[in-house]
Amino acid sequence: MALRSAHLLGLREMPAEDITAILDAAVAFKEILHRPIPKVPTLRHVTVVNAFFESSTRTRISFELAEKRLSADVVNFSASTSSVSKGETLIDTIRNLEAMKIDLVVMRHPLPGAPHLLAKHCDSKVINAGDGPHEHPTQALLDMMTLRDKYGELNKLRVTLIGDIAHSRVALSNILGLTTMGAKVAVCGPPTLLPRNVEDLGVTVYYDLDEAIAKSDVLNVLRIQLERQDAGLFPSLREYHATYGVTSERLAAAPKPLTILHPGPVNRGVELDADVADGPHSVILQQVTNGVAVRMAILFLLAGGEK
Repeated sequence: MALRSAHLLGLREMPAEDITAILDAAVAFKEILHRPIPKVPTLRHVTVVNAFFESSTRTRISFELAEKRLSADVVNFSASTSSVSKGETLIDTIRNLEAMKIDLVVMRHPLPGAPHLLAKHCDSKVINAGDGPHEHPTQALLDMMTLRDKYGELNKLRVTLIGDIAHSRVALSNILGLTTMGAKVAVCGPPTLLPRNVEDLGVTVYYDLDEAIAKSDVLNVLRIQLERQDAGLFPSLREYHATYGVTSERLAAAPKPLTILHPGPVNRGVELDADVADGPHSVILQQVTNGVAVRMAILFLLAGGEK
């Protein structure tokens, strides 16, 4: 089935049916990744431009792998070596690329709403690979796939996002996607890292990590953005770890085994201890594998593929 929207800009308006279609398609594409030759000709003759105006490692490589696994023609665009550095506008840049007959644009940009602007001014399909602190829809979808792999369904699963909720595009997309799918979502962190009126998104708020652990099935531990430490949002990394760091001792005291997700990169010893990141509770590496499968599914469906 094709998605209702021509683009993937965020999860705020995405219906449960479309999320399910992406996750179902991703299961089929994940099987391809385990073949001796993990490649299919599905998107042969489709041209995809990866336009990253902000640094990225995991997301950019994951998209590029997904595109190549589907046999798409791939063009990697770097803002630092493009005419953008000479003053060219975003719209002019993409219109010039479109004149070269491209089909899809995967864009990461530091400004919220940039992919939405792009979608209004070009004919190509646009995929949001992260727009500032706003949304990161493909990360939330791969997180949901990872949880569905383990639990079978997302309905009524209790998921708590821990850390810098206010500045996290991963947090917003997870909240929107998980609540759409019927999960019970909570957030936990110091007041300075929680958005004002976050309860309006339908989440429960915890300020005590041990209380959140006791009432959760899953912890999605977000990266503490060290570049924001100078803003004084919390006293020190040591104090943050003592109050909100997920440790094996905290998990051992939980009433039931929990599942640990992290979007990466992990600040070991800050938001997550190394033995937890590498331990039996963690599904972090599964998230990475599922990321390629989910992005293959999105590219396929937006390109007009039929399941």
